[in-house]
Amino acid sequence: MTTLAPERRPRRAQHRGAPGPRTSPRRPWTLSRAAVNGALVLATTYTLLPLGWLLTATAKNTGDLLAGNTLTPTNWHLGDNLHQLATTGDGIYFRWYLNSLLYAGIGALLCALVCVSAGYAFHVHTFPGKEKLFALVLLGVLVPTTALALPMYLLASRLHLVNTFWAVFLPSLVNPFGVYLARVFSAGYLPGEILEAARIDGAGELRTFRSIGLPMLTPGFVTIFLFQFTAIWNNFFLPLVMLSDNHLFPVSLGLYSWNAQTHAFPEYYPLVVSGSLLAVLPLIAAFITLQRHWKAGLTAGSVK
Repeated sequence: MTTLAPERRPRRAQHRGAPGPRTSPRRPWTLSRAAVNGALVLATTYTLLPLGWLLTATAKNTGDLLAGNTLTPTNWHLGDNLHQLATTGDGIYFRWYLNSLLYAGIGALLCALVCVSAGYAFHVHTFPGKEKLFALVLLGVLVPTTALALPMYLLASRLHLVNTFWAVFLPSLVNPFGVYLARVFSAGYLPGEILEAARIDGAGELRTFRSIGLPMLTPGFVTIFLFQFTAIWNNFFLPLVMLSDNHLFPVSLGLYSWNAQTHAFPEYYPLVVSGSLLAVLPLIAAFITLQRHWKAGLTAGSVK
């Protein structure tokens, strides 16, 4: 006698609320594309608004500036303001401009070279007291530059450098943060195999640094140069302490001296605004021109 096997029925799901296809959690509206783009637009507008105000205020005369009519599209006096800027004080403004270019351009270039050389030496070479000396460099990073103005003034007075070009130029050649940054770049961009191959080929340490190390550290060199150029160009307190001859003033201190006279001579207002606009241009030009070198030096010193 045969028995029929019971018909197998599919098991029911033990949990009726079995999960279906997974769906990504809904993002809050604050992280939506429209909200993020709107926040970026607001941040960009907030950042560029002072520059836009400066562009329009440069073309206004004294009456418009005092009346607050800087954003109105009428009453342009740009040519008159630039002519007055070039002729006031026998063109003293462009003397200040040249001084700033010398202080910032040459000072930042030499400072970047010194920092890259020191950072390269800290990374590549081994010498007694190396880490202690580097710790002293890091200690210099913590000291604000304004706290060093008075000691540097006393030192410059002993060396009879006060109220000279060197009183402002020489301190700009030292940047402890640049040395630290150069060592970080050296650790990231200088493979030890390449340096060892150069030594095996008979290259000396100076030749190795000049032909291999320095080209590969171009991004670090440019970074330190831009940082130091901006710091020297905007430097105000040190020239204020060191200089009394207005022919040696940088543009920042010169504009400050004009701005201090606007209460007695309101005609200096357009000069200060126009000079401030021209003073921004080298910083913009430096960043736009040198930004392509940030990646250009990554493999410039590599060997086949």
